[in-house]
Amino acid sequence: MSIHGILGEQTTDYPTEYSPETLYPIARSMGRDVIGWQDDKLQVGIDWWQAFELSWLNQQGISQVAIARFGIPASSPFIVESKSLKLYLNSINFTEFSNWQEVQTLVAKDLSACVQADVKFELISLDDTRSGLLITQPDGVCIDDALANSMDKVAITMHPDASLLNSNNKANDSDSQAYTFYSNLLRSNCPVTNQPDWGTLAVSISSNKTVDEASMLRYILSFRQHNGFHEQCVEQIFADLSKYYEPSELMVRAWYTRRGGIDINPCRVSDIALLPAPSRLIRQ
Repeated sequence: MSIHGILGEQTTDYPTEYSPETLYPIARSMGRDVIGWQDDKLQVGIDWWQAFELSWLNQQGISQVAIARFGIPASSPFIVESKSLKLYLNSINFTEFSNWQEVQTLVAKDLSACVQADVKFELISLDDTRSGLLITQPDGVCIDDALANSMDKVAITMHPDASLLNSNNKANDSDSQAYTFYSNLLRSNCPVTNQPDWGTLAVSISSNKTVDEASMLRYILSFRQHNGFHEQCVEQIFADLSKYYEPSELMVRAWYTRRGGIDINPCRVSDIALLPAPSRLIRQ
């Protein structure tokens, strides 16, 4: 995967005037071509972005601050490059707006134009206790200690290894079982800068095949040297679990740690009815 744009530049000029042209789109097809799976099954879900360094001026010239959460539908043909988004948001720092709604409308319009889809954009005040930005905990069982009793050393692989899911996934005689678990050990690399991206991965899956926690953890750890955007990593996991477990229901989501004041939280579901509410974890 090769990306050229502002993210890969060594030095950056931060705009001080409103600059929507700063936004840089990246085609989702680049990551999905790597996965090599049916694209339409990866288009059900949303990418929640949360921005904590948002400011503009009121008509008196006083700085205003807020938190922003916006959702990019997984069906959009493009995502937005994260650093270009930071520069865009910085470009309104010294722009005057008459009210918060004007800010919200403008940013939603610019982001929607960039990704060529309807982006839901929400401004949240710092004293809003009802926004869902309070710290929560993932549902289910944490599997980070699933290998504690194993004597086998976990190899550091260059690419995700879906064959690790094969160790114990034969169909059982019972009805479909539901599993809900998470891991704080998801790590991958930015495909442009090679900087590490850390996240928490959560999975809810119903299958008549046994989901082994130790095998699942080994698989998650196989992403540690993988170069992929947040969205592509979640879609890779969604595709692999769909293939190996043939689930009747599946939800895969990740909360990535913040970089440049922005965190990215992709979620893919087998049915839109399974889409959870956006939330924020302690590392964010």
